[in-house]
Amino acid sequence: VAFVVCRSLEGLKTFSYLEELILDNNLLGNDLLLPRLPHLHTLTLNKNQISFQRNTCKILLDHLAEVAPSLQYLSLLGNMACPNELVCKEKDEDDYQRYRYFVLHKLTNLKFLDTRKVTRREREEAVVRGAFMKVVKPK
Repeated sequence: VAFVVCRSLEGLKTFSYLEELILDNNLLGNDLLLPRLPHLHTLTLNKNQISFQRNTCKILLDHLAEVAPSLQYLSLLGNMACPNELVCKEKDEDDYQRYRYFVLHKLTNLKFLDTRKVTRREREEAVVRGAFMKVVKPK
């Protein structure tokens, strides 16, 4: 397990066999770039600055799918990208579920997202509708 508090993740490239990485509370944003970590199965990015602005979260999720093909557990709690009452009072359970479908559409190997196990039904919905589930609510 690696506990990292930093703004640059360049040194991670020397840890190609890394399996768990905790990057909570690091002010990391959607421009996060990880080296290829083929054995990484657990990544927590809680309480950073990841959001659904424009297409940047899609790009981040595509990047994670590419560099961490073994990823099974991802947590984004406390980020604007993870819509729940902890981040914004206007968000509700439906917003959170749409977020889950979108993330699961991009990261198809996940078994856990945030604190919840991925269900078979969620995986099926993610395949069918996940691409259209960006969390956007009219004002």
